[in-house]
Amino acid sequence: MAAKTPAPVLLQGRHVRLEPLTLDHVPGLHAALGADEEVFRWLGPVPRTEQELRDLAAGLLADPGYVAFAVVLQQSGQPVGWTTFLDMAPQDERLEIGWTWYARAHWRSAVNTEAKLLLLTHAFEDLGMGRVQLKTDHLNTRSQQAIARLGATREGVLRRHRRRADGSWRDSVYFSLLAEEWPAAKARLTERLERG
Repeated sequence: MAAKTPAPVLLQGRHVRLEPLTLDHVPGLHAALGADEEVFRWLGPVPRTEQELRDLAAGLLADPGYVAFAVVLQQSGQPVGWTTFLDMAPQDERLEIGWTWYARAHWRSAVNTEAKLLLLTHAFEDLGMGRVQLKTDHLNTRSQQAIARLGATREGVLRRHRRRADGSWRDSVYFSLLAEEWPAAKARLTERLERG
């Protein structure tokens, strides 16, 4: 039996909520991002103006291959990044979490941990996925460490996988979590959030 196809949905946590991304989020996202080149270092050209970020969001929203979420702080209502489901194949019970960024002030905070907990819980428990994958640039060690902290298994490297914004080629490091691994990973993530 195939898994369910992801659709825009509100996912609520204690620290963040994931709202279906809309262009209404752009002013708040731009304020949180500024023109911080480091945030987009591995994603592509830095959207320096609100209009450039709006264009990026509009392109993401127009692509049926993505289900995009704004990551919003529960306490303030401030959007601080976005994340997506992509490479969705419900017939094979798999999807990818990616195209994720957060304002630098929220790196190594509860934001990423809880956002991933919400996305993974939804993928495995609501949609019935058997595999969730994540990938990152082989040079992006910060992202690789964050993915490993989720409990994902490093599977390997796809060489010369994608062209970077500067024209150079990146290798992509792939990680995954399987449905049978999810209960233990969920317990670790929940404990980490509770410890603060």
